[in-house]
Amino acid sequence: MQKLKKFISYTLVSLVFMIAGVKIYSINALNGKYYQDVLRSKQEKIITLASAPRGRILDRNGNILVDNIGVKTIVYQKLPNISDKEEIAIAKKLASLLNIEFTENLTETKKFYLVQNKEKAQKLITDEEYEKVQNRKLTTKDLEKLKLERVTEEMLKEYTLEDKKAAHIYSLMNKGYKYEVKVIKDKDVQEDEYAKVIESNIKGVTGSISWERTYPYGQVLKNIFGTISSSKTGLPKEVKDEYLKKGYSLNDRVGLSFLEQEYEDYLKGQKATYKVNEDNTLTLIKPEQRGNDLVLAIDINLQMDIEKILEEKILAGKKLPNTEYYNHAYVIVSNPNDGSILAFAGKRLDANSLEFSDINENIITSAYTVGSVVKGASHTVGYKNNLIVPDQKIVDSCVKLHFVPEKCSFKRLGVLTDITALKWSSNYYQFLTAIKSTGKAYHYNMDLQATALDFKRYRDTFAEFGLGVKTEIDLPNEQIGLIGTKVADDLLLNLAIGQYDTYTPIELVQYINTIASNGQRKKLSLMQKIVDAKGDVLKENKGEVLNEVDLDEYYFERIKEGFREVLDGGTGRGYTDLKWNPAGKTGTSESFYDSDNDGKADVKTITMSYAMFAPLENPKYSLVVISPNVSHENSKSDYTAYVNKHISTEVSKILFENY
Repeated sequence: MQKLKKFISYTLVSLVFMIAGVKIYSINALNGKYYQDVLRSKQEKIITLASAPRGRILDRNGNILVDNIGVKTIVYQKLPNISDKEEIAIAKKLASLLNIEFTENLTETKKFYLVQNKEKAQKLITDEEYEKVQNRKLTTKDLEKLKLERVTEEMLKEYTLEDKKAAHIYSLMNKGYKYEVKVIKDKDVQEDEYAKVIESNIKGVTGSISWERTYPYGQVLKNIFGTISSSKTGLPKEVKDEYLKKGYSLNDRVGLSFLEQEYEDYLKGQKATYKVNEDNTLTLIKPEQRGNDLVLAIDINLQMDIEKILEEKILAGKKLPNTEYYNHAYVIVSNPNDGSILAFAGKRLDANSLEFSDINENIITSAYTVGSVVKGASHTVGYKNNLIVPDQKIVDSCVKLHFVPEKCSFKRLGVLTDITALKWSSNYYQFLTAIKSTGKAYHYNMDLQATALDFKRYRDTFAEFGLGVKTEIDLPNEQIGLIGTKVADDLLLNLAIGQYDTYTPIELVQYINTIASNGQRKKLSLMQKIVDAKGDVLKENKGEVLNEVDLDEYYFERIKEGFREVLDGGTGRGYTDLKWNPAGKTGTSESFYDSDNDGKADVKTITMSYAMFAPLENPKYSLVVISPNVSHENSKSDYTAYVNKHISTEVSKILFENY
């Protein structure tokens, strides 16, 4: 028993030391830089002022897409041992010097009153309540809350607008951690304001330069560049601790979305560091340093050309019959060799104002039924499982399953091989392959009894191409389309022809790139490289391979030949000029539209898609074009506008002739 007690005692002591060790490691290793900076700043009166300029964003040709513009800023740094009385005086002085627009805040004014009138504030609490604090029935925070509640309008009746402005400034001076630099005014600081503040030599107050983003190309791709926080909002609450561990301050400006967020670690600048001297002057320790430059694979001139084509063709399309619900389209251009994105365009037309808005972000978040464009992946299921015999001839027809209406191609296509089945986009050919994939042979009115494993077989292969999975593009919040959960015989056939699961436009880009590169699924990237101030490359896109499709090159060549014939007289005739030796696939799918904005799709529509790469042998470009809702089902007309073809033709032309 005695040995057992000793063992338990030893174990408990060891456990205590282990926990203490973990905590010490957490503080020193994980938060070390943060706490060391805090300690040093307190001991030596070290401060950093405002913000440093972020790195620029440029296109592949060196055109500046996002830059910085200097903005005069008034900041406050709380010095050691400064009194409340001194800070009140500073707030009043700044209120007299600065023209600050603010919304009157009763809580700010009450807090200012309590700091100014400490004796009166003490009397707002009863002896009984003070006694409760001693007995731990109330906390000091409870007392502060009670004081605020008991400050009446009568007590504040003599407070002028200038006093309330001082209260607001005092609140800014004491926001966040004590040792951090507080921004008092960073917008529209006039020359005379700036000069008066500097000349007044107010303790802890100085002028600085902060930086705002500027966009030389206006709204072009602005939503994809993303946003950054303001000095007032500072670090987002959800990632505050993570950034603090990296040495950020609470009021630091960080990327909040898209590229600014994705490349925050590279784009952030290094703030200047100063030592505060005894006479309140500053000595520069380390100058500010601009962040690293993000060079995109985007060609801004190509981007603008494509946006112009999109707007022209959407407007022209709206003049055609049956286009009531057609109002947007997407175009993405990529280099299939490394997965880089050269153009990334989405446009939506407002039918009332006839003005366009950018919807580029939908390329990674909105999904569509894309139709027959996926048949290269469907063919792969057949090849991988020995369900397709190359060059074997079959006659196009329809299939009839039990309790399912006949399912056919868009018309009778005659004699087909595996290659011409792609050329003419035979649904029948894919239906037979899907039926064979279940281990059964087709016969009229058969009960297929498809299982979840049959669906998985298709989806696993589709995923190898990037369909139904994230492409890993370098943008936050990428989504995948909807993966159907229902298992039914006709739905397996629909899946094989792109009429069940939905896919985002960016998934189609990775899919066509994978075919172009004979099965190498490469990570997509808007970033070409990141360079520092010296021009040294810190990071670059090297075409990371995410996986390889498990298919012999011989079969890939057959898929590519089928795609070449699609454009050479097949369903994609005229989409891209044959002189560029293109290969691609069109898709026409049934989709649905919410016509009354009640959250429910109530109109059956037609969506057109197109995916292409060229030249066939040594691909230079890939192109994806999607036009949702170009037609709809009604009793008046079954006309389907060839908007997608018109967009594809024009984009292909400028792409190969001008770039």
